[in-house]
Parts: sequence; structure tokens; C-alpha cells
Amino acid sequence: MKEILREIGMIARALDSISNIEFKEFDLTKGQYLYIVRIFENPGIIQEQLIDLIKVDRSTATRALQKLEASGFIEKKSDLTNKKIKRLFPTEKGKTVYPFIKSENEYSEQMALKGFSQEETDAAFQLLQSIRKNVEKDWEFVKKGHKRNY
Repeated sequence: MKEILREIGMIARALDSISNIEFKEFDLTKGQYLYIVRIFENPGIIQEQLIDLIKVDRSTATRALQKLEASGFIEKKSDLTNKKIKRLFPTEKGKTVYPFIKSENEYSEQMALKGFSQEETDAAFQLLQSIRKNVEKDWEFVKKGHKRNY
């Protein structure tokens, strides 16, 4: 069997490493840029929705969000109808770094797909979406405390 997940993991780690190095000038570390992008694209999102988008556990998200808030990239605001719900918004500082993060992502995607035809790009996208959907089922299952049978 081909080791597809190993390849996907190496790609993800390499791109994450590149981003972490390039975003150091903004004092962003360890994938914090992902949170800024999702919050910028979904202003008012709540932490649980963000966890589902990024696919991280609650404690990882909590630590990242606390650091981003302390650094002034995001802010939490109480929901208008339920004060217990905290909604996440980018600050001006967060809005300022978003275009740079977006440009880096577009450049990385162009480099990753260099030499691919449009048909190959479309096929790769569709295949990766299918893989993600399959993995999401297990992620949801395990996240709810269940154990997979190997």
C-alpha cells in the first residue's frame, strides 16, 4: 500500500514550518496564522466552530486563542443574547496581517501545484476533499470519546 498519509503529513509539516518561519516577523508561531485566517473569514465565530474548521482539540485551540488575544490579533466579545458565548473577531492588527498570510498561502499553493494541469489540480482537490471527509468521520468519532477498531 502506498503511504499516502505519510506524504500528506510531510507536505503539511513542510508548509507549516515555512509559514512559521515567515510569520515570525509578526510574532506568530505554531500555526497561529490558521486561527487568524479562519476568524478573519468568519468574524463572530465561536471557539467550537473554529475547532471544527481547523481540526484541533479544545486545549490546543484555547492556548492559541489566549496567545492571539494577548498579542492583540483577535478579541473576544460576548454574544448579544447569551453573555456566556464568546465570539471571536480579528482586531486591526489581525486584519493587517491577513493579506500577508493569504498571499503566502496562495504562493505556497502555486508552488505545490507547479506543473499540474487544471484537470490534475481539480482531480487532486476532489481526491483530497474525499480523504478529508473520510478522516473527519473518524475525527468526530474519536473526539466524542470512542475508540476505533484497527
